[in-house]
Amino acid sequence: MKKTLTLWALAVTMAVPLSSLAQATAEEHHHPHDGTPLAAALTDGEVKKIDLDNGKITIKHGDIRHLDMPGMTMVFSAKDKNLLTPLKPGEKIQFMVVTESGKMVITEIHPAR
Repeated sequence: MKKTLTLWALAVTMAVPLSSLAQATAEEHHHPHDGTPLAAALTDGEVKKIDLDNGKITIKHGDIRHLDMPGMTMVFSAKDKNLLTPLKPGEKIQFMVVTESGKMVITEIHPAR
Protein backbone atom coordinates (compact mmCIF):
# COMPACT_ATOMS: atom_id res chain seq x y z
CA MET A 1 0.00 0.00 0.00
CA LYS A 2 2.80 2.41 0.92
CA LYS A 3 4.56 1.65 -2.39
CA THR A 4 1.35 2.35 -4.37
CA LEU A 5 0.82 5.64 -2.54
CA THR A 6 4.43 6.67 -3.21
CA LEU A 7 4.14 5.84 -6.93
CA TRP A 8 0.85 7.73 -7.16
CA ALA A 9 2.38 10.80 -5.47
CA LEU A 10 5.36 10.64 -7.83
CA ALA A 11 3.07 10.43 -10.87
CA VAL A 12 1.07 13.48 -9.73
CA THR A 13 4.26 15.41 -8.98
CA MET A 14 5.58 14.71 -12.50
CA ALA A 15 2.27 15.42 -14.25
CA VAL A 16 1.87 18.97 -12.95
CA PRO A 17 5.18 20.35 -14.33
CA LEU A 18 4.67 18.52 -17.64
CA SER A 19 1.21 20.02 -18.14
CA SER A 20 2.63 23.48 -17.43
CA LEU A 21 5.39 22.88 -19.97
CA ALA A 22 2.88 21.75 -22.58
CA GLN A 23 0.79 24.86 -22.02
CA ALA A 24 3.81 27.16 -22.33
CA THR A 25 4.88 25.43 -25.53
CA ALA A 26 1.42 25.84 -27.04
CA GLU A 27 1.41 29.54 -26.17
CA GLU A 28 4.85 30.05 -27.72
CA HIS A 29 3.63 28.41 -30.93
CA HIS A 30 0.69 30.79 -31.26
CA HIS A 31 0.00 31.94 -34.81
CA PRO A 32 -0.61 35.67 -35.24
CA HIS A 33 -4.06 35.20 -36.75
CA ASP A 34 -7.28 33.73 -35.48
CA GLY A 35 -7.77 31.05 -38.12
CA THR A 36 -9.18 33.37 -40.74
CA PRO A 37 -7.15 33.44 -43.97
CA LEU A 38 -4.54 36.16 -44.25
CA ALA A 39 -5.20 38.78 -46.88
CA ALA A 40 -3.31 38.07 -50.07
CA ALA A 41 -0.30 40.33 -50.55
CA LEU A 42 2.48 40.81 -53.06
CA THR A 43 5.57 38.68 -52.53
CA ASP A 44 9.14 39.68 -53.37
CA GLY A 45 11.12 37.45 -55.69
CA GLU A 46 13.71 37.10 -58.41
CA VAL A 47 13.06 35.68 -61.87
CA LYS A 48 15.25 32.65 -62.52
CA LYS A 49 13.75 31.31 -65.76
CA ILE A 50 10.83 32.10 -68.09
CA ASP A 51 9.01 29.61 -70.34
CA LEU A 52 6.75 31.84 -72.45
CA ASP A 53 5.48 28.97 -74.64
CA ASN A 54 4.01 27.19 -71.62
CA GLY A 55 3.21 30.27 -69.53
CA LYS A 56 5.53 29.24 -66.69
CA ILE A 57 8.07 31.14 -64.63
CA THR A 58 10.67 29.98 -62.11
CA ILE A 59 10.95 32.36 -59.18
CA LYS A 60 13.21 32.46 -56.13
CA HIS A 61 10.80 34.00 -53.62
CA GLY A 62 10.48 35.02 -50.00
CA ASP A 63 7.75 33.76 -47.68
CA ILE A 64 4.29 33.72 -49.23
CA ARG A 65 2.49 34.53 -46.00
CA HIS A 66 -1.11 34.28 -47.16
CA LEU A 67 -0.42 30.71 -48.30
CA ASP A 68 1.77 29.88 -45.28
CA MET A 69 4.65 28.95 -47.60
CA PRO A 70 8.32 29.49 -46.77
CA GLY A 71 10.73 31.07 -49.22
CA MET A 72 12.12 28.78 -51.93
CA THR A 73 12.67 28.51 -55.68
CA MET A 74 9.78 27.04 -57.64
CA VAL A 75 7.89 27.07 -60.93
CA PHE A 76 4.57 28.90 -61.18
CA SER A 77 1.98 29.08 -63.95
CA ALA A 78 0.84 32.51 -65.11
CA LYS A 79 -2.91 33.12 -65.35
CA ASP A 80 -2.13 34.96 -68.60
CA LYS A 81 1.09 34.33 -70.57
CA ASN A 82 1.27 38.04 -71.42
CA LEU A 83 2.12 38.76 -67.77
CA LEU A 84 5.54 37.21 -68.42
CA THR A 85 6.57 39.00 -71.63
CA PRO A 86 8.17 42.11 -70.09
CA LEU A 87 10.24 40.13 -67.56
CA LYS A 88 13.86 38.94 -67.75
CA PRO A 89 15.87 36.36 -65.76
CA GLY A 90 17.68 38.02 -62.85
CA GLU A 91 15.03 40.73 -62.50
CA LYS A 92 13.71 41.56 -59.01
CA ILE A 93 9.92 41.34 -58.97
CA GLN A 94 6.81 41.47 -56.84
CA PHE A 95 4.02 39.04 -57.58
CA MET A 96 0.63 37.80 -56.44
CA VAL A 97 0.01 34.08 -56.39
CA VAL A 98 -3.21 32.26 -55.58
CA THR A 99 -4.27 28.63 -55.49
CA GLU A 100 -6.72 27.63 -58.22
CA SER A 101 -7.82 24.00 -58.53
CA GLY A 102 -4.81 22.92 -56.49
CA LYS A 103 -2.29 24.81 -58.65
CA MET A 104 -0.23 27.88 -57.78
CA VAL A 105 -1.16 30.58 -60.30
CA ILE A 106 0.36 34.05 -60.68
CA THR A 107 -2.34 36.66 -61.20
CA GLU A 108 -0.14 39.77 -61.00
CA ILE A 109 3.58 40.33 -61.50
CA HIS A 110 5.73 43.41 -62.05
CA PRO A 111 9.30 44.67 -61.52
CA ALA A 112 10.10 45.50 -57.89
CA ARG A 113 9.90 49.16 -56.98
